[in-house]
Amino acid sequence: MQFRDRAEAGALLGRRLQQETWDDPIVLALPRGGVPVAECVADAIGGELGVVVTRKIGAPHNRELAIGAVDPDGRTIIDSRIVQALAVDDSYIRAETSRQLQEIERRMAEYCENGDVPNRKARDVVLVDDGIATGYTILAAARYVRRHGPARTVIATPVCPPDVFSKLQEEADMVVSLLLPAHFIAVGQFYEDFSQVSDADVRNILTRVRTEGSR
Repeated sequence: MQFRDRAEAGALLGRRLQQETWDDPIVLALPRGGVPVAECVADAIGGELGVVVTRKIGAPHNRELAIGAVDPDGRTIIDSRIVQALAVDDSYIRAETSRQLQEIERRMAEYCENGDVPNRKARDVVLVDDGIATGYTILAAARYVRRHGPARTVIATPVCPPDVFSKLQEEADMVVSLLLPAHFIAVGQFYEDFSQVSDADVRNILTRVRTEGSR
């Protein structure tokens, strides 16, 4: 199965989540690609829309290969097996973590009013991305959210590999994925249109939702 685009994936995911009961939900997207999906989810379950920015820590000489992730508080998740296999030293991890924290700060300032995430305490928090591959960034987001006292932490996505799905279930109160493909190469293979989402796209969606919510 392929989704036509992120809007269709978000609509289908929202329909699935409408089957649950929610307590003052807030839907936090992982930018950039998670934002169009999360917009549809928030609309479907009557939730407030926001973003939470976590960043992948890439391997030396191959930034696309994740060795972990960092959250807005600077806390990291590191895959010690990959680090050991690639002989990645601590100085590289510290430098790359610092670089990604700067990007987190830039994006939070770009996307969020006052550079902060909406209040999550005692609310159902639904973390949404357009797809999950290694799971590091969504896991970092889940742990970050859980430190801020939500009623529940839920992870929702259109597609996720089965082994990663199982690991995430240990970290969240609920994990929902529309597809659990046995043969997973990349998130983009499950979309007909997987065009890049820009910073401007994210700002426009968040601004539109805030404006409509204030009417």
